[in-house]
Amino acid sequence: MSLGFIMLCHTALNRAAQVARHWAEAGCPVVIHVDSRVNARQYDKFVKELADVADIRFSRRHPCEWGTWGLVAATLDASETMLAEFPAVQHVYLASGSCLPLRPVAELQQYLAARPRTDFIESVTTADVGWTVGGLNHERFTLSFPFSWRKQRWRFDAFVQLQRRLRLRRRIPAGLVPHLGSQWWCLTRATLSAILNDPHRARNDRYFRRVWIPDESYFQTLVRVHSTTVESRSLTLSKFDHQGKPHIFYDDHLQLLRRSDCFVARKIWPQANRLYREFLAPAERQQPRAEPSPGKIDRLFSKATERRVRGRAGLYMQSRFPRDGWENGCTAQPYSVFEGFGDLFEDFDSWLSKTIGGRVHGHLFAPDRVHFAGGETIYNGCLSDSAALRDYDARLFLTSLIWNTRGERQCFQFGPRDAQDISWVMAMDPNAQISVITGAWAVRVFRTKGDFSDLRREAARLQKVESDHITILRSHHAKARIRIWNLAEFLENPMEPLQTIIDEISPNALRRLAEAPRLADLTGFGRFIQDLRNQGMQPTLVGDIPLGEDPSPATARRARPYLVK
Repeated sequence: MSLGFIMLCHTALNRAAQVARHWAEAGCPVVIHVDSRVNARQYDKFVKELADVADIRFSRRHPCEWGTWGLVAATLDASETMLAEFPAVQHVYLASGSCLPLRPVAELQQYLAARPRTDFIESVTTADVGWTVGGLNHERFTLSFPFSWRKQRWRFDAFVQLQRRLRLRRRIPAGLVPHLGSQWWCLTRATLSAILNDPHRARNDRYFRRVWIPDESYFQTLVRVHSTTVESRSLTLSKFDHQGKPHIFYDDHLQLLRRSDCFVARKIWPQANRLYREFLAPAERQQPRAEPSPGKIDRLFSKATERRVRGRAGLYMQSRFPRDGWENGCTAQPYSVFEGFGDLFEDFDSWLSKTIGGRVHGHLFAPDRVHFAGGETIYNGCLSDSAALRDYDARLFLTSLIWNTRGERQCFQFGPRDAQDISWVMAMDPNAQISVITGAWAVRVFRTKGDFSDLRREAARLQKVESDHITILRSHHAKARIRIWNLAEFLENPMEPLQTIIDEISPNALRRLAEAPRLADLTGFGRFIQDLRNQGMQPTLVGDIPLGEDPSPATARRARPYLVK
C-alpha cells in the first residue's frame, strides 16, 4: 500500500467508478472528491456502487468551477483524508474522473519505489512558461480575481482593467516564488504533509484564493518550499490544443496511448468502450517498459494542431474563411497562367496540352462564359461555366478549380479582355506561374475586320487594362512566379521562353521541344502598329516593331528546334 490515488470527479461517474475500483483492487487506496454541484441522487448512486470496496473513501465536497479555489480546496481535503486514513501510503497520485491508467498499477508502484523521495509535478517559473493562454502569467499572482472567468466574463475583464488602471498590486507572501504547471501531480507523503501542515498555511490559502487558476500554481509553488527532490514533469499524459483546451482521447487513439509509455492519460471520452476495456483488463506479464515519454507522440499532436489551426493548403475552412489572411494559401497546388499566347499562336491550347500531357483550358475568366478544356459546361466538383456564378466570387472559383483537380496541373489563358478582378489573387498566390506577352492583344485587333477608328479605340482600351494588370504583377506584394516579355522581344526568339516555361511545368521531362506552336500570320502587322501611332495612340506594350518590317522569329540554329510558320 505504498501508493494512493485522489480522484476529482464531476461527470461520467460510472467511468470514474470503474477506474477507482481498478486501482483499489490493485492494492491502492482511493479518496474521491465529487463536485458539490452534482445532484444528490447521482452522488448517492455513485457512493453505493463503490460501497463494497474497502479502500475507497469520499472527502468533503466543494463546488469545483474551472479556475477557482474550489479545485484546490477539494484537493487539500482529499489529501488530508488520504494521509489520515492510510498511513502506509508513501506517494499520493492526483487524478481526475476522466483519467485512465495505461500501464499496470504494479509498474507504477515499482517506478515510485525506486524513487522514494522524488516529487513528480510540473513546476516552472512564470518567466519560463510559454503555454499559458489568456495573457496572464505573472499578473495572476499580483492582481485579484474574485469573479468567474467563465460565468462572469465581463466583470472579470472589467475588474482586471480597473486594477491595471489604478495600479493595484497584491503582495506575494514572503518566501514564495510563484510557479506554474500541470494540475496533475504525484507527491511524496513527506512533501504533501509539509504543505498541509505548513505554519503559514492559513496565509497561503488566503492568498491563493484570489489567484487566477490556483490549481495550476498552489502545489506547484509550495512544493518548491518543502520538497527536496522535484522532477518537474507530470506522470499523466495530458495534451492541450492551441486554445488551452485538453485533447480528448477516443477509441482510435489506442495504439497512440500505448506508444506514450505513460502511466495515466487524461482526458478519456466516456464512451470510449474499447479504451476502458483494454486498459482496465487484468494485467498480463510483460517485458519492462520504457520511461514515460509523452514526447514520443508530440509530433502527432503538433501536426494535429497545425491542421486544425492552418487547415490544408487551398481548402477554406468555415472557422477561418471570413478572416482574410487566415487561410493556408489561396490554392492547393501550382498552376500556370498564359497571357497573350493564344493571340500570338494558332491552336495554342492543343499544342500545350500535347507538350505537357496535362489539361489546358481556354479563357476561364472570359466575359461570356468559362471556357473549360474540351468545351465542358460542368467541370470537376460541379463547377459551372456560368460567368455570373464565377464572378460572384472569382477567388473561390479559382480556389475550387485547383482544389477539385489536385494531382493534375491546370493551365489556362488570361488577357485584358477577361474579367480583371482575379488579378491581385493570382499575383499574390505563390502557386501561380504567370507568363505574359504584353501587347499580344494587338495581333487579334489587327486580324479583326472593321473601321480603323473603332479598332484604335479598342486597342487603347486593351492597352490600358493590360497596363493596370502589369502594374499589379510588378508590385512588391506579388508572390507568384512571373515572367513578362513584350511582343517584339518575344518574337526575336520564342523557343527560348517557351522552353523555360515548359521546363518549369514539367521539370522531370529533361528534353528539348521538338516542335513549336504555329505562329499567327503577321503579314502587315508592322504597318498596322504604325497606323495606330499615326492615329494618336502609342502602343507602348507591343515593343519596338519597325514600319514595313513584319515580325518573324529568328532563324533557328543547327541542332535547335525551329519555329513552324
